[in-house]
Amino acid sequence: MTDVPVDTAVAAQAPAVEGLTETEAEELRAELAKVEEEIVTLRQVLAAKERHCGELKRKLGLSALEGLKQNLSRSWHDVQVSNAYMKTSEKLGEWNEKVTQSDLYKKTQETLSQAGQKTSAALSTMGSAISRKLGDMRNSATFKSFEDRVGTIKSKVVGGRENGGDNLPSPTGSGDRPLPDHIPF
Repeated sequence: MTDVPVDTAVAAQAPAVEGLTETEAEELRAELAKVEEEIVTLRQVLAAKERHCGELKRKLGLSALEGLKQNLSRSWHDVQVSNAYMKTSEKLGEWNEKVTQSDLYKKTQETLSQAGQKTSAALSTMGSAISRKLGDMRNSATFKSFEDRVGTIKSKVVGGRENGGDNLPSPTGSGDRPLPDHIPF
């Protein structure tokens, strides 16, 4: 917000307000000019102080984000201790108390609790049934045959590794030599 300075030459030409003498009007104009000069000076001083504050924060490593966090924290605290917040919080507490003590709330809570217990029991039963079916399937002749074939294929691919030998070539091609500590890229 900027103040528009009053041009004293134009103000001097303006008719005096009723009830003021010409000298009183002149004194008021002079005081107005003085106050406007003080306002301009104060704005300049404030701008210089804000720049200096910014420099100090930069030197201390304080970021704008830190300042924003502090401002938000302070503002939230101010909101929490405000009368409006306190009254609203109190009213919500009263409403919560009325709702949780109502018969409808208690019946709904009981119904949902029973539904949760029944759902949990159903899922547990279903999990047991699936587990039992998977166990039966694993013991079936078809699965045993499949398992034997996978084992045969594995032994052909892996080779003699199961007997302690390593027939696969080393990925580094260096045999038993350890890798050097510093490998250039």
